[in-house]
Amino acid sequence: MSFDASDLDFALMPPADDVAPTTGVAPAAAPALAAAADVARSTGSATVNSTTQTMRALAANSTTQTMRALATSPDARAAQLAGEPPPDAPEILDPSVVFGKLFELMLGKARQASEVTAGHQDVADATAAALQDAATQQRYAPRRPNMLPRVLSASNDESFSRRDLAALIARDPSLVGNLLKIANSSFYRVTPEPVESVDRAVVLLGTDGIRSLVTAALMQPIFRIGGADFPRFPEVAWEHTFRAANASVPYNFLVEKSDPAVAELLSLVMGLAGIVVFRVTIDQYAKYPRLRPDAGVIAWLIDTHSASVARHIGASWELSESTLTGLDGQSTSTSKYPTPLGRSLYFGRLVGALAVLRINHVIDDETGKASIPVTTMPEAQLERMWTRLTPKPDK
Repeated sequence: MSFDASDLDFALMPPADDVAPTTGVAPAAAPALAAAADVARSTGSATVNSTTQTMRALAANSTTQTMRALATSPDARAAQLAGEPPPDAPEILDPSVVFGKLFELMLGKARQASEVTAGHQDVADATAAALQDAATQQRYAPRRPNMLPRVLSASNDESFSRRDLAALIARDPSLVGNLLKIANSSFYRVTPEPVESVDRAVVLLGTDGIRSLVTAALMQPIFRIGGADFPRFPEVAWEHTFRAANASVPYNFLVEKSDPAVAELLSLVMGLAGIVVFRVTIDQYAKYPRLRPDAGVIAWLIDTHSASVARHIGASWELSESTLTGLDGQSTSTSKYPTPLGRSLYFGRLVGALAVLRINHVIDDETGKASIPVTTMPEAQLERMWTRLTPKPDK
């Protein structure tokens, strides 16, 4: 089975558990992660304290990190493509600001630079060392779900019918229950009657919609981790990961014309890598009981190391080298990538971040839509993608 454009709508996955967005989130100060990462990479011996100072200084001048954007109408986007900004256009958030707000939503506000002691540098160094083989350690390594390769293989097999795919899914009772719950959510339900069988779900969602749904349902349990200091991290990390995966699919299909299923999988692996970095960092902090974990330090470590950890995870899952190259260099400080998969992954991560910020009321709808990177995607597809990524919660 090949990717079918008619299934594009249903390639946008909802969370396994519909969670009402949190209201009243304070606006983030938008730490400049991009510049911080550059500082750390260029100095080598730079301390976390100096990196944090750089982040705070740039964040204080965050007004310089925004620019005038186009309105979200077709004419406005056409003007931007032509290099002619229209009058009265809404602001577009710089990607570093978007990701900074996302990290603050996940982890809370970072400490002031004066409160980040040298002990945090020791934690950062220990975390970097531990991450060299964390992706292969049983304690941290997310094992590839047994059903995943079968579902991916079946969805790409032209001789494998939708009925065969439904029969394959039915072999896992827990997966069936989760699948039907999602199929009846506001994301997918298109008829008043509930979806009560896998066969019916396959008919409604199509092959690629079911593949996306099953993939996310298999991955989501890995994101269920504890963390007393950062209770929102697992939830927001999952919200971002599945929305990033879903945004990468239409972009890859319509713009890059590469491999939407692989772009989706890489997005999920990138999200899993962030979970690994988070867990390793928290374990290193536990060795310093008098040192309270710092949100800014953790955000910097996740941004700096997730791509390399994702590569290790992907290799252990026997993903091809051509697939793994899509992960190379992924960070909040880089927006240009040489491969279709790399560009798809970045687009998904940025749009996924905007969607999470929107549903959690950190930004408004116009800001979110205006901040989507300019692409050659048809305006109707962009609007449809955004609507599905930012749905109203089920009543």
